[in-house]
Amino acid sequence: MTWHGAAGRVPLGPGDGLPGRPDDGRAPDDLSLVLAQSVVSAIDAVGGLAGGIYLPSGTPGLLRLAVLAGLPGPLFRPWWRMHVNRPFPIAEAFRTGSPVYLADAEDAMRRFPQLMAGLPFPFGSLYVPVLRGHEPVGVLVVLRAATGDEPVSAADRDRLQRIARSLGTELAALADSGTRPEWDGEPLPVQLPAETSPPVRIGRFDWDLGTGTVQADADLDAILGTGTGGFPGTIGALAARLAPEDVYGLWALARQAADSHGPVVRRMRLRGPDGRSHLLEVSGRRDDDAGPGGHLTGFLVDLGIGPVVAEAADRLPRGIFSLDRFGRITYVNPLAEEMLGRARAELVGRVFWEALPWFANPAYEDHYRAAMISDAPVHFLARRDPPPWLSVSLYPGHDGLTAVLTHTDEPAYTPGSVVSPGLGLGSPADRSAALYRPVALAIALTEAVTARQVSRVVTEELLPAFGGRQLAIYLLKEGHLYLEWETGFPQGFLDRFDAVGLDARIPGVETLTTGRPIFFESMQRLAAAYPGIPMDADVGARAFLPLIASGRLVGSCILGFDRPRGFSPEERTVLTALAGLIAQALQRAQRYDTEAALARGLQDALLPHRLPAVHGIDTQGRYLAGTQGMDVGGDWYDVIETHGRLALVIGDVQGHGVAAAATMGQLRSAVRAFALSGHDPQEVMSGTNRLLIDLDTGQFASCCYIVTDPATGRTHAVRAGHPQPVLRRPDGTAEVMELAGGIVLGIDADVAYPVTELHLDPGATLALYTDGLVEQAGTDIDIGVERLRGTIAGLGAVPLVDTADHVISRARLAADRPDDIALLLAARWTDDETVRGWLHGV
Repeated sequence: MTWHGAAGRVPLGPGDGLPGRPDDGRAPDDLSLVLAQSVVSAIDAVGGLAGGIYLPSGTPGLLRLAVLAGLPGPLFRPWWRMHVNRPFPIAEAFRTGSPVYLADAEDAMRRFPQLMAGLPFPFGSLYVPVLRGHEPVGVLVVLRAATGDEPVSAADRDRLQRIARSLGTELAALADSGTRPEWDGEPLPVQLPAETSPPVRIGRFDWDLGTGTVQADADLDAILGTGTGGFPGTIGALAARLAPEDVYGLWALARQAADSHGPVVRRMRLRGPDGRSHLLEVSGRRDDDAGPGGHLTGFLVDLGIGPVVAEAADRLPRGIFSLDRFGRITYVNPLAEEMLGRARAELVGRVFWEALPWFANPAYEDHYRAAMISDAPVHFLARRDPPPWLSVSLYPGHDGLTAVLTHTDEPAYTPGSVVSPGLGLGSPADRSAALYRPVALAIALTEAVTARQVSRVVTEELLPAFGGRQLAIYLLKEGHLYLEWETGFPQGFLDRFDAVGLDARIPGVETLTTGRPIFFESMQRLAAAYPGIPMDADVGARAFLPLIASGRLVGSCILGFDRPRGFSPEERTVLTALAGLIAQALQRAQRYDTEAALARGLQDALLPHRLPAVHGIDTQGRYLAGTQGMDVGGDWYDVIETHGRLALVIGDVQGHGVAAAATMGQLRSAVRAFALSGHDPQEVMSGTNRLLIDLDTGQFASCCYIVTDPATGRTHAVRAGHPQPVLRRPDGTAEVMELAGGIVLGIDADVAYPVTELHLDPGATLALYTDGLVEQAGTDIDIGVERLRGTIAGLGAVPLVDTADHVISRARLAADRPDDIALLLAARWTDDETVRGWLHGV
């Protein structure tokens, strides 16, 4: 078997251990081997701590982590998936095809704040796209220690780019041989090679006690540093390489052997010239026939540092254990056994948080991640099950972590089963970890537009940060609180609190009217403060937060917990601050809802509700709002009867919202006025362009205007920066048209718009559309246009209404549509009943 990797071809035997070998012992596939060797080579090339490779998945636009080296996969599950549109360096490297180099946390926070919200630790990171030709097919990622003010060196950049190019070549070869470089499963775990350490060496010598001569082999020469054949051959020369106290021990051992009539075996430790400990094992015998003295046969063993370190740690008055970079326990000293309540045999070899479930608390995960990807120590408090409390310090290194445990007093407050992320933390990494959830919430709230999106963000970020199970958000409208969002409460439980007035004596109202958050450590305390209030017996604690933005009452937020718990001063402060952020986001969402309703009403009023019925031409129009931002945009279509001909119009105004919809209405009216006045297509487009410039809206628009004679099929078309229409011929084939055109409207008042003349045959269909139908992030727009052409060609002879419904329904399947979509279909027919039948669906 041969491992084809970025560093070359490495021959492997059937018994070789490989990263990523399946549990059943089968050899890994070629793709896994290529990825594993590439990521190991990349990490080694730039002195990294860990790394991985992202590949496209079977889901369009979604990257998945294919390999993860040097880190425990489950601990980094939130980063297994990455959409190419997300504001993360992985996505940017894939989208742009250019590397992203982040020297430290400050650099990352400035450019990618959402990355640091999830991993707020001091580390550097490098992201290099893997290209197949000019097409990104993956991203190579390396995490390493922060370099401070020093940028990533040109040498490190060059090394990573060489490895990425080599990987791209190998992935291309695999693709050509039928192995698609895609990944839809969990990441492949890869163990990194350990840092080099002194090898175990054994040197042999024979000491003639009668003559005093010593014969040594080459290995002994190497251990003593005398060079090959350089040992003088006397015991004095051997003793000269040892510490004085060890010399006397050696002579005492020799005398004991000389005086004995039986075999003697003794061991002792000697300190060598480099200061490291060596093990000396001497076996002696007295041979009376060979003369006086006898012989000593000795072995000098250079043990490296491993056993000495373990023995030293066993004697320390603190609990010490070590983990490899997969979280597996590799060593436990006796005191750690006692403090953890488990024997060494039960712990070594097992994953730390699996062997000790009480250490698997989500509140501790950030500390583990911080230690795994930074070179700074991490300190936190942990509550053993059963108690007492432990102070835990994690010291990271290339090959794993060393943990130091000491007993500590119970903190001033005990937050139930969840330890506050900010409790007792001293290092910058600890404080960053404690803050990352609130920072993540703040950043995510900036992207939430509607009230429901804000509520969903609060559910996904706030509840996990504080161990909550239930959430309710009420909004104030006309003096009453209305339930906007709930999760985790029994069905119907909150109905009795919906639409309550501000005079009701319940904590959700009082927290808003007083502006003061209210915390109850248990339901008993809540019942005592508000006698007769309906209770949810399954909830153990509640926090009521006022949602107030810039002095304006917005609503209230309720957090529920499944068991009694305390709220530390730090938690109360953070929750109160977060309530203000939530209120601001909800206030912004309410303004958005008002503007969106106005924009939708305006757009609905401006788009044609009915298209004219004209003999010889059938038309169908569709509009689909986007799913991001203001949703409603400036896309429009129109069909105009003008002097015996039929004008087909489609356009797209830059931007979204009321302004875009208003501009769209003005342009639609202008095109209609010019067309009804009998102007030719070039004059219609030029006049509309000058009007948009005169309006001085600061916006521009694309447009396509086609006029056809239903009787003859003679057609004239003009384009202003708009996507090319698709023409389906009567024989069922389809093509993307090549209409001449000018720049978009609203830029240059003197630009000319050339006209293309063509003939529309009976049975032919024209498809006009806006770019929202064919654009997809990270993909060339030509690919989307070709996909549309294939869809229209593949539908066959179906009614025009079915064609329109099918095309728009495919677009509706995309959950993430940043732009709105307009579609206009026109089909010419004759009096032929067959042609008319499939056009009309009869």
